[in-house]
Amino acid sequence: MASQLNGVEVAVVGAGIMGISVAYYLVARHGIRSIALIDPRDPMSLTSAQSGENYRNWWPDEVMRRLTDDSIGLLEDIARESGNRINMTRRGYALVTRRSDPSDLVDGLHRAYGDADGFVRIHSGSGPHDSYLESTSDWSKAPGGFDVIKDRALIRKAFPAYAPDVEAVIHVRRAGSISGQQLGQFMLERIREAGGVLIRGNVVSVTAGSRFELSIDRGGETKTLSAEKLVNAGGPFVRDVAGYIGEDVPVLNVYQQKISFEDHLGVVPRNLPFTIDLDGPTLSWTDEERELLESDPATEKFTRPMVGGIHCRPDGPESGKWIKLGWAYNSTASDPHDAEPIDTQFPDLVLRAASRLQPGLANYIGRLPRQSHHYGGYYTMTKENWPLIGPMRTPGAFMAAAPSGFGTMTATMSGSICADWVAGRAVPSYAEALTAKRYETGGLPDDLTESVDRGLL
Repeated sequence: MASQLNGVEVAVVGAGIMGISVAYYLVARHGIRSIALIDPRDPMSLTSAQSGENYRNWWPDEVMRRLTDDSIGLLEDIARESGNRINMTRRGYALVTRRSDPSDLVDGLHRAYGDADGFVRIHSGSGPHDSYLESTSDWSKAPGGFDVIKDRALIRKAFPAYAPDVEAVIHVRRAGSISGQQLGQFMLERIREAGGVLIRGNVVSVTAGSRFELSIDRGGETKTLSAEKLVNAGGPFVRDVAGYIGEDVPVLNVYQQKISFEDHLGVVPRNLPFTIDLDGPTLSWTDEERELLESDPATEKFTRPMVGGIHCRPDGPESGKWIKLGWAYNSTASDPHDAEPIDTQFPDLVLRAASRLQPGLANYIGRLPRQSHHYGGYYTMTKENWPLIGPMRTPGAFMAAAPSGFGTMTATMSGSICADWVAGRAVPSYAEALTAKRYETGGLPDDLTESVDRGLL
């Protein structure tokens, strides 16, 4: 027979960065102390543990731009309050292309950000560019806006590690890195100090009524928890939690991978921004390799032109040597209940692709250092790549879900908005567009789901 746990005002299912952030803002902003975070795993140990730990305010649409801008502002508040315990840096994002005229990208910046004087700065032609500042790690001193660099001499000077065929770089300035784990720990400490509790266990059923009754499996022993309100922050398992109350959530789980290793050759400068190669590559293979790949339907796709978005950045302190490489080329959904679909070919593929932009990385193809790390996580995402934040259909139920590959960078504002919904307070003007009502009310831009560029990295 199940035993009863002490009831709470809010039960948050999922102790990843999204669930933790909701609980944090319920405490910090609304003074709600009776909170339970429920997860069978350690906090921040599933998807949140695989974060790229980056942030940027570069997005192809206004809703995501406003969400991330506001979230970065809250990250800066925490950096100030904590003495930058979250290790916030701001070297920016460098979007690199071999196209000499990236006017479509520049037009996109103007559409999303307007035409404020000096916000999009073009550097072209020969001669000095006094308005361009190279990247700095100090988030409090870095400039805002965007620098569009079309002068090859300036590109060579600012980014000497790039291949000589680079024609243009868009340097996103309000962007950089943080420690997602430190962010989560900072929030957890405040939650616990306020009286919030962490319950280790797996929610196996939820009964909705005047209160929510949650059945929690704690290693063979079932406990029940009563809560006035429910927050579904189940990450890859958000549909499971929704199903317990008779709802469905329109999300897919797409597994994406990264590698990290010690760059003992010093290929990637420690002051390099988070670098994204926008151009889709056709990977180079020997005739023998190509024949072998083409013989297998599972690998034949790697001989054809592929999507861009290969990214690289220094990892850890400036005095360190580790780097991270990622490439979200997978588009096939997976079931998170199955074994993780890790692909042993990924390290070779991402190194081949990344070495087109940073040729020195080719030295590691087939020769990764022994302590390299190959890992992956699920991008839980909607078709338009917007998150789902706010009320569910069931009264008293809310969700903070589907943050795709941008969970860490948007967690603060996502948690803040969800907490506002839970507390019955005013939400930002764009918050309604982040709820599931957008599918019923036409809240999605007509061209968003058809766009190749949905901000996916």
